[in-house]
Amino acid sequence: MGPGLYSDIGKKARDLLYRDYQTDQKFSLTTLTANGVAITATGTKKTDLIFGEIQSQLRNKNVTVDVKANSDSTVLTTVTVDELVSTPGLKTIISFAVPDQRSGKVELQYLHEFAGVNASIGLTANPVVNLSGVFGTDVLSVGANVSLDTASGYFTKCNAGLSITNTDLIASVILNNMGDSLSASYYHLVNPFSSTAVGAEITHSFSSNENTLTFGTQHALDPLTMVKARINNYGKASALIQHQWRPKSFFTISGEVDTTAIEKSSKVGLSLVLKP
Repeated sequence: MGPGLYSDIGKKARDLLYRDYQTDQKFSLTTLTANGVAITATGTKKTDLIFGEIQSQLRNKNVTVDVKANSDSTVLTTVTVDELVSTPGLKTIISFAVPDQRSGKVELQYLHEFAGVNASIGLTANPVVNLSGVFGTDVLSVGANVSLDTASGYFTKCNAGLSITNTDLIASVILNNMGDSLSASYYHLVNPFSSTAVGAEITHSFSSNENTLTFGTQHALDPLTMVKARINNYGKASALIQHQWRPKSFFTISGEVDTTAIEKSSKVGLSLVLKP
């Protein structure tokens, strides 16, 4: 209970409108070793290119270590410590990538009944410092997110957001891109028994004076099968069906078509996620 983190503002609507939609082919397999290490192998085909990734995760009490290696010869290591120094709600995250020497970062997250704070700093001589905070309750919350490049002395990010949560309705307004764009979204849970929900997001760009409106919906055909659809004001329509054929294992088929140019071929994406 509480306002959560800044990234949680508008998250329900974003998940409804954009999560699980894809036009690539993806396969993911997770296995568990005898000593509790989870190993996940992922392969993604984009056009004629294939990207691979292997991730191993080890948990020991309140410490989690993630190591990811991908086909771009990059190894990312993330160490997460929950409730550091016995402080409830405090999480410490240390991450770095090899061979990128400027990728090191330390992040602190703190969740409270009336606040959520996230601070990070790069492990370089002239780091980028990021700070975000949300204050309020689980009903009404306001927050801001700023980033400072200490090398140039300029703010590279300055955003603000507002969220209102009701029993079955979540509305949010977010000011992004240093005040250049304004986004408003809503999420409405129509029927909790069938997970039927509708949502929309409208974004206005002040520099280009353009508006982007996206509307979407979802419905559970049965406890294991979910269908989703969305369309925007540019005529791009997408739909997907996702089936959980065993616990934590999903098969998803999604498609996208440009309704303003039906003669063009549509895009189809497939995703198979297997977990023990």
